[in-house]
Amino acid sequence: MNEVPAQSDRMRLAPFATSPLLDPRLGDMENDHSATKQRSLLAIAGSLLAEISLTKLAFAWFVSILLPAVLLGLAPLVLTAWIGEASGRLAEATGVGAAIVVLAVLAVGWIGWRPLFRVAETNFWSLNALAVQPGYAFWREALRHVTERSLNRKSGTELARIRSLSCAGAGILLLAVAGLVAFAVWPETRWIGSVTDLASPRLFIFPTIANTIVIMSAYLAVASLVWGFADAGADQPLDLEAFDAAPPGARNWRVAHLSDVHVVGERYGFRIESGRNGPRGNERLEQAFVRLAALHAEQPVDLVLISGDMTDAGTSAEWAEFLDIVRAHPELARRMLILPGNHDVNIVDRTNPARLDLPFSPIKALRKMRALSAIAAVQGERVLTASATEAPGPTLSDALESRRAAIEDLAGNGGFERASELAHLWHELFPLILPPDPEDGLGVAILNSNADTNFSFTNALGLLSVRQALQLTQAFDRFPRARWIVALHHHLIEYPMPVAAFSERVGTALINGSWFLRVLKPYASRIIVMHGHRHKDWIGACGGLKIVSAPSPVMAKNASPTHFYIHALAAGPGGSLRLLTPERVEVGAAVDARNALQSSGASALAPTLQ
Repeated sequence: MNEVPAQSDRMRLAPFATSPLLDPRLGDMENDHSATKQRSLLAIAGSLLAEISLTKLAFAWFVSILLPAVLLGLAPLVLTAWIGEASGRLAEATGVGAAIVVLAVLAVGWIGWRPLFRVAETNFWSLNALAVQPGYAFWREALRHVTERSLNRKSGTELARIRSLSCAGAGILLLAVAGLVAFAVWPETRWIGSVTDLASPRLFIFPTIANTIVIMSAYLAVASLVWGFADAGADQPLDLEAFDAAPPGARNWRVAHLSDVHVVGERYGFRIESGRNGPRGNERLEQAFVRLAALHAEQPVDLVLISGDMTDAGTSAEWAEFLDIVRAHPELARRMLILPGNHDVNIVDRTNPARLDLPFSPIKALRKMRALSAIAAVQGERVLTASATEAPGPTLSDALESRRAAIEDLAGNGGFERASELAHLWHELFPLILPPDPEDGLGVAILNSNADTNFSFTNALGLLSVRQALQLTQAFDRFPRARWIVALHHHLIEYPMPVAAFSERVGTALINGSWFLRVLKPYASRIIVMHGHRHKDWIGACGGLKIVSAPSPVMAKNASPTHFYIHALAAGPGGSLRLLTPERVEVGAAVDARNALQSSGASALAPTLQ
C-alpha cells in the first residue's frame, strides 16, 4: 500500500513552478558596470578611480613612462662622460700601460655606443607612441570637435574644410605649447656628464628627466607642425557620391563584410559596451550566418571578412563559441578571413575597467596567443606572414608550428619569460597576406591596428606600426598588377558626420591614421580599405581611396534589427579596383527576452526552468 506523503515531503518534492524573484536571464546592474552605451564615461571613470590598484598603476607608469624617460635623458650624459674620460686618458697617456688603458676605453666606447644608441632610440619611440602621437591626435580632435560644435555641426565639403583648418590650427597651437614647455624646463637640463656624476644617481635623476622633457617637447613642437599642415593638405573623407559601374566582361568578386560580432561565452551573456540594453547570447550572429549561407547557396561569395572583435573580451569560452558557430558553416569557413580587434586582445577585465595589466603580463600575451590560434584555425593554411625580405614569408600555420610548444606552455603554465618571447612573435607576424590568384587578381592584406594598451579603460585606441606599413607596401610592389583589400579593425579617420560625444572620436581613434592614409595614397586606385570598430554603416572616400566601414550585425539596441553587406568588387582598367553597389542583408531581430519574459508571466517561465 502506498502511503500518503507527509506535508513536509510534499513541500520538499513540489515542482519548480514559480519564477525567481530576480530572473538571472535578464541580467542586473553588474552587466551595465562597463557599458558605455548605458553609463557616461564620467560615471565609469568615477568607478575606475574607486577600484583601481594604485600600486599596479604606479608600477605600470614607472615601466612605461618614467623608466624610458630616465634612460632617454641619461643617454647624452653617458655619451659625454665617456668622451670626457677618453679625452682625459689620451691627454695623460705616456708609456705602454697608459696606451693599453686608452685602447680599453676606446674599445668600450666602440662596443658600447651601439647598445646605447639602441636604448635611446627605443625609449624615444616608446615615448612617441605613448605621449607625442596620442597628444597630437587628442588636441587635433579636440579642436575639431569644438569648432564643429560652434559652427552648428556642418557636413560635407564645409565640414571637410573646417577639419582641414583645424588640423593646421592644432599644429600651430601645439608648436607654441611644446615650445613654452621646453623653454621653461631648459634651465633644469644637463647635457654634459662625468664618471663621478654617473656614480651618484641623485645628482642626475632630475636633469635626465628634464632632458627628456626638452627632447620630447622639441620633437612634439616640430612634428605637430609638420603633421598639422600635412593633415590640413590631405584629402578629407567624404560620403561616396556614387558606386562604380561594372566594366563589361571584367572579373568580379563578392565579399561579405561583417565586423564586431562580440561573441560571448555564456548563453545569457550580455556585451560589455551595451549591457542589458543590447543583445543577449549569440543568436544574432547565428542568424546572420544562416542568412549568409542561404545567399551563398544561391550566388556564391568569394570572401567572408570579419574585421575584428570576434569576441567580447578575448576569453577562451568566447573563442570556443565563435569557432563552433563558424564550423557549423563549412562553406563560409573556407572563404573566411578574420583579424584581431581591441576586444579580442586588449580587454583586461570585462566587468572591471579599473583593472590593469602590467606591460609584461603573461595574461596579456595569452590573449594574443588565443587570437592567433583562432586566426590560424580559420585561415592559417591560406595566409602568408610578414617577411623582412622581398620574398613572402611562411604560412601562418607553419610560422606558429615552430612555436607550438612555447604557446602551449604559456597557456598551461604562464611565465614572464615565455610571455616576453611570444609578445615579440605577435608583432612579427603582421601583416598577414592572402596573395592574389592569379597575379592580377584580388589579394587581401590583414593588419593588426591595436595599440598595445594595459588598461581596459583605454583598450579601444589604435596604432599602426611603421614596420607593418613598410611590409604592406612591399606586398603591393611584389604584385604590381594585383588589386587589394586592406583589412584592419580601426577607422583611418573620423567620419564626415557630426559626433555628439568627444570621447567617441578620441577614445577609439587610430592615432596615426592620417599618416597611414598618406602611405596608401599612391596605391589608392588599386585598393579598398575595409574596417569595423565603431559599428558605423558608412561608405566613403578620401580622395581616390575608397573606405568601407562595417556595421555590427549583432550590436543593436534591444530587439532592433541589424544588417551587413555583401560588397561587389570588379577589376577596372589599368589595374584599378571598382566598388559596385552592395547588397544589404537584413538580420531578423532576436526576441527581446526581457519584454517577452516579463509579459508572459511566471507560468510561462516555469516550464523553461524545470
